[in-house]
Formats: sequence, structure tokens, C-alpha cells
Amino acid sequence: ALAEKVVYTGPVDAYFGYRLGALQYRSVRFETEVLDTDNYQGNAVVNYTDAETPYTRIIEHKHFEFGTQPKTVISREYSAEWKPGDEPYYPVNDEKNGALYQQYKALADAEGGVIFGGRLGEYKYYDMDKVIEYAHRRNPKLEVFPVSAKTGEGMDAWCDWLRKQVKDWQA
Repeated sequence: ALAEKVVYTGPVDAYFGYRLGALQYRSVRFETEVLDTDNYQGNAVVNYTDAETPYTRIIEHKHFEFGTQPKTVISREYSAEWKPGDEPYYPVNDEKNGALYQQYKALADAEGGVIFGGRLGEYKYYDMDKVIEYAHRRNPKLEVFPVSAKTGEGMDAWCDWLRKQVKDWQA
């Protein structure tokens, strides 16, 4: 084996082949648009919590990297129903799903060599800012690499770091 332990962050029910039934999730869908303006909202992310707005947030991508392009790209994020085959984003925290998760948790706890983590592996919502803050308190030298599973953004920096770790380990 390459490792004594593996961290699994996918859906816990999928790991076990949905043998106890599927947990429910919320998903999201995105509508992306190129706008003929250099600045749409002045921030990378603006959340909308009012009942009249059909989307939950607008992401203006250039503000993540301090872009200065003459146009901008925005993505509106809409809450969406989840069905098997869709990408799950958030667990549905209700009594029925909580009870089913406890059954999956018992299976996960008995699974040697696998650590189930993250909001899908532990069927729990996490505020990532708080998670990163907590991790930095535990280890102030911790390096964090935000990586997008959809776009691959951040992957190069993470891979460079991994290569350096392997090289240092082999030396």
C-alpha cells in the first residue's frame, strides 16, 4: 500500500455504494456571463439572502486574483435540487438524513485505514473560513492551497508543493 491511511472527502453514502439508501444533498447550478465592464460588483463574492433574489451569490472571478482586464466574468449561483449523478454540495440536515448518516457513520468508523472528512464524508456543513482559521491555530505554519475541483485553479501551486515535499523526503 502507498499509505497507511487515506482521507476520503466524497459522499459517504457513495463510498458504501448507497447500500443503506441515498442521503439527500443540495446542489447548485451556475450561470456564467462575460460583461462589457471592468468591474461589476467590486468584490469576488456577494451573497444574496433575500427571498426576492433567485440566486444565492454572484462570483466575480477577477477579484480573486486582482485582475485588471477591461471586461469581467461573473457567475450567478442558484440553489438546485440534487439527484444521483449530480454533484452534491451540501448535506440536508434533517432528522431522516441524520438517522441515515448515523448508520453510514457506523460503517465508516469500522472502515480501517480510511478517514472520512469534509462536508460530504462527514455529512456536515462546514464554514471553510472557520475550518482554515482553526487549522492555523493548531498549526501556525500550515500552508493552505485552495484548489478548484471544477477548474483546476490552484492545482499547479499544490503540485509544486507536493513535488518539493517528495524531493525533500527523498534527500
